[in-house]
Amino acid sequence: MPQPLAGIASRIAAVRSRADDAARTAGRDPREVRVLLATKTQDAATVLDAVAAAAGTPGWGPVLVGENRVQELVAKAPALAPLVAAGTVEVHLIGHLQSNKVNPALATSSCVETVDSLAIATALATRCERAGRVLDVMVQVNVSGEESKSGVAPESAVALAGEVAALPGLRLVGFMTIGARSRDDAVVRAGYARLRAIRDAVVGSGAPGTAEARELSMGMTDDLEAAIAEGATIVRVGTGIFGPR
Repeated sequence: MPQPLAGIASRIAAVRSRADDAARTAGRDPREVRVLLATKTQDAATVLDAVAAAAGTPGWGPVLVGENRVQELVAKAPALAPLVAAGTVEVHLIGHLQSNKVNPALATSSCVETVDSLAIATALATRCERAGRVLDVMVQVNVSGEESKSGVAPESAVALAGEVAALPGLRLVGFMTIGARSRDDAVVRAGYARLRAIRDAVVGSGAPGTAEARELSMGMTDDLEAAIAEGATIVRVGTGIFGPR
């Protein structure tokens, strides 16, 4: 095995082990938690190496690849296209989406995790209707209130989720957040617990289109254990797999 692939494979196995251990500690089934490869700044060859390593790791299942920037999605799409077509890879947009990037985002991703306004949701829905497709989306919530982070305010999240779920062409599958920048585990966990409460309120509302909104995409390399303890179903890991950017 080439050394770069060997290194990535060992780190992927270590991250999967961390996620499994965190799930068991929380009394959860490890199969409830998926690890998304956050591939920001990585070239296509490295991403393919990581996908191959993840696909060969017990307990991994279909490989989730997440990109922060639409232009990187577009650049790597040709390399990933055969794997997407085969159903072995799902590509998610995990960075802020601007209205002028909606078309390329739709062409290259199966899920947009960062819907934070009705305007963006409507733009996605309009184009999906034209294309005759249904796009999975998540509502991004800024649980920490930090100005540097995108996302709808927690107090507005339930209402926005209901509006998004009602749009044709979109399927609301859950919620996403970036955790608080804090070394206090209690602060970080409180934010994740708030997202879980928002999810539960939306799913329990009975509003049209909300029954499938069960995903919680939260937690990264440094805080995935806290996120899993609070119910994360997807943790987004970049540095822990690819090293410092």
